[in-house]
Amino acid sequence: MPEVTMLEAIRQALFEEMERDPSVVTLGEDVGVYGGAFKVTEGLFARFGAERVIDTPISEIGIVGAACGMSYLGLRPVAELQFIDFIACCFEMVANYVAKSHYLWGAPAPIVLRGPSGGGVHGGPFHSANPEMHFVHAPGLKVVYPSTARDAKGLLKSAIRDSNPVLFFEHKLLYRGKKEEIPAEDYAIPLGKAALRREGRHLTIVSYAAMVHVALEAANRLAGEGIEAEVLDLRTLQPLDSESIFASLKRTNRLLIVHEDTRTGGIASEIAALVCERAFDDLDAPVARVTALDTPVPYAKPLEDFFLPNAEKVVAAARELAQY
Repeated sequence: MPEVTMLEAIRQALFEEMERDPSVVTLGEDVGVYGGAFKVTEGLFARFGAERVIDTPISEIGIVGAACGMSYLGLRPVAELQFIDFIACCFEMVANYVAKSHYLWGAPAPIVLRGPSGGGVHGGPFHSANPEMHFVHAPGLKVVYPSTARDAKGLLKSAIRDSNPVLFFEHKLLYRGKKEEIPAEDYAIPLGKAALRREGRHLTIVSYAAMVHVALEAANRLAGEGIEAEVLDLRTLQPLDSESIFASLKRTNRLLIVHEDTRTGGIASEIAALVCERAFDDLDAPVARVTALDTPVPYAKPLEDFFLPNAEKVVAAARELAQY
């Protein structure tokens, strides 16, 4: 099995799905000749041409509006937003038209909106956001946020084949990170299924995207202190695999939720509420969370480092939980 980065895995998924299904098209700012701001779509234009790899004006609402119309006509558009922060520019199109198409008149909307997200690269407040929860809250949308190259490819394939609109977040810090072996043959990973990254018995750490790697680093440190942490990677935020969370909690009886999104209204709040409603008796300690601060992402490195969760913060929270 070849080793690839997450960026290369996403590119492979796009190539393979466009080869497999002629209704799949790609559109966005600079996705054609230039190959995308991060070079995710490099080579697609040469292979599939201007009719299927479409450079657009700098207009997020235009990109999503065009993708929406394409989906009504039987195409399966994959729209790249150059930085996911600017999905705010087309929130009305995504939440009012794309998300409600099937509910209002039964129209399938097989759209994938994908783009780079997340901090840790000193991109500042306009190029580092994690706006996933705005869309988890919008009925009719699916929200995916992978942490590994293998998952990114398999989940993107499932997203493209899905007849629902899917938002596909790609953490830019992971684009050119650790390489991973992925199967040479075609595979897809079902949406809505979490992945157990590490087994443990003293507490469960639930996370997703880049913070999964922070959680694993923290878990390895904790193991040296005799605290065995189980790490669960959500992979998909909507639909949420609550049953895997409950099953892990039943094994460990303590729950720590870690995410890079800001604290108020993050997925940790929803998970904590679900656990209190449906698995309260399995808790031996309060639900804890380690998140980013409720501010825009700072530009300066020392401030961004202070803003983001890290292994030290996760270890400290886990030690406190283990004392109960």
